[in-house]
Amino acid sequence: MTSNNHSKHIKSKDSKLFFAFLVFIIWLPLPLGSNRPWAWHLMETLSYGLAALWFWHYMKERVHFPEHFNNSKWLLIALATFALVIVFQITPLPSSFIEVLRPVDKSVEPNNWITLSIDPIISWLHLKQTIAYGCIAFLTLVLINSRKRIQLLAITFVISGAIQAIYGSLMTLSGAEYGFFFKKEAYLNVATGTFWNRNHLANYLILCLSMGTGLLLSELYQSQSSTWRERGRRALTSLLGSKARVRISLAVMVIALVLTHSRMGNTAFFFSLIASAVIWLTATKRFTKGSITLLISLIIIDTLIVGAWFGIDKVAERLEGTAFTEETRDEVNRDTLTLIQDQPLFGTGAGSFYTAFPQYRQADITLYYDHAHNDYLELIAEHGVIGVIPLISILIAALILSIRTMTQRRTLQMQAMAFAPLMSIIAMLLHSTVDFSLQLPANAASFVIILTLAWVIRYLPRNAK
Repeated sequence: MTSNNHSKHIKSKDSKLFFAFLVFIIWLPLPLGSNRPWAWHLMETLSYGLAALWFWHYMKERVHFPEHFNNSKWLLIALATFALVIVFQITPLPSSFIEVLRPVDKSVEPNNWITLSIDPIISWLHLKQTIAYGCIAFLTLVLINSRKRIQLLAITFVISGAIQAIYGSLMTLSGAEYGFFFKKEAYLNVATGTFWNRNHLANYLILCLSMGTGLLLSELYQSQSSTWRERGRRALTSLLGSKARVRISLAVMVIALVLTHSRMGNTAFFFSLIASAVIWLTATKRFTKGSITLLISLIIIDTLIVGAWFGIDKVAERLEGTAFTEETRDEVNRDTLTLIQDQPLFGTGAGSFYTAFPQYRQADITLYYDHAHNDYLELIAEHGVIGVIPLISILIAALILSIRTMTQRRTLQMQAMAFAPLMSIIAMLLHSTVDFSLQLPANAASFVIILTLAWVIRYLPRNAK
């Protein structure tokens, strides 16, 4: 086989895996956010299978590691470290050693060898999910190896977000009220898409909106039009071309976001959009008419026109009308902090919050909570301070890389797509204070992909077309 034919063969195998990965991304949110046992097991099987298939082709010299992979290994090491903490949690150890790290009730755990996790079975399930997220990060690094593929990845998220937005909006506005092949019994009159919870749809839409905004910024004209003919041509392109389709998709997603009536979801979106826009303009110094007009239109037009028409006033009413005496999340946070104080280093075990929390729940909490409605506290409660250090380091590194891409790379596409991880991180940091979106496989996997993109756009070679 000649070198040219060999190169084409590699490209063919790589392309098939890449498009399979894009289909996988669109599938993730469809079955209730992959938040049912059969759905998350399918997610794991597909991610393991795609990663194994890539390695099979690698062994056959049909694919190869991209140039930017070596600079991105640290991300995979951090995820592996997080997984190793879970392995430590489910490994049987002498009870005398475990007693140093957490309270042990001999009447319940009489054996001499016990696990740090109070529910090792559920922790084992979470370990498999964590490995799946590692495979997804790996696939993002090895398959997103060109500028064209970055664009296609962003388009895929826009398509997926638009599907969720259109479906969720139609179900709400028509009164049909169906979720994923079932009649909704909860969250009536608000958009949920194919998710069970409106807040989870809101969180997923924000991730897709961040990718879509980066995509729009990447298509800005880099020079001023000098003639009326050029201005007319650009206007027609904007109205009839791909920009218009993306812009309409983003507007539809904003409509659905407002229709979720998610208080923090809408707050996180608009704050992260404004904050990211300010950072992007400052870092890139692209104070052009096109970029400023686009960002202002995203903020003002979507808020005042789309939002007002489809009910942003109802979101405001929910914000103003929320009575703290009727909310018990503060009390849950209080008791979760007590749980953390008892087991601060390695936590109660991955996924064990619903098992551990009843022992700490005080009488003023009458509802059953299987999640803390605060990703920070739940992650620390289950993984401990040591367990969350790798996750914190990934977030900080992705944030730094995104800003460095904006300041140090000269290519508009790279600078623009850095907007996506930046906005996603800011939005997730806000939303996670009152919700548990990172416990949802589809949202967590999508967030991992967008975080990994920060490494791709920072280290992708200039000649990678």
